[in-house]
Amino acid sequence: MNTQLSPIESAFATTEEAEAYERWFRAKVQESLDDNSPLIPHDQVMAEMQELLDAKHREHAARTEAK
Repeated sequence: MNTQLSPIESAFATTEEAEAYERWFRAKVQESLDDNSPLIPHDQVMAEMQELLDAKHREHAARTEAK
């Protein structure tokens, strides 16, 4: 059965889409829980992200000044 869902109640058009997403999401969560990769400390991730943001800001500023 292909039950239509209201956009007010769900981001999905049908119950089948919602169920497929639920299966995919649960599989991704389980994959992450089962991952034995080394953990990266929060502070390290935040520092790396700040470096990326700073570089992008510098690139944007350089392009803006060049105009």
